[in-house]
Amino acid sequence: MKFRPLHDRVVVKRLDGEEKTASGIIIPDSAQEKPMQGKIIAVGNGARDDSGKIMPLDVKAGDTVLFGKWSGTEVKIDNEDYLIMKESDIMGVL
Repeated sequence: MKFRPLHDRVVVKRLDGEEKTASGIIIPDSAQEKPMQGKIIAVGNGARDDSGKIMPLDVKAGDTVLFGKWSGTEVKIDNEDYLIMKESDIMGVL
């Protein structure tokens, strides 16, 4: 990827949603909810604290994370859909 996020931002690739229910019913694309899980593709250097020192992020490329339903900004890079969000939008690492 040619894109590098700045400061405390991360680039996340949303994981594919469930296409079937537990009972085997196929869910059409229009009815599927957007998954709230993704894989981190790239991370920024970190945010600066009050003294100007860079504080590294707790997440790293390759981590699978949970985030809020409306978190981040959807972008298209190299014909792939990604989310760019701040580390604070991430709820946890799986």
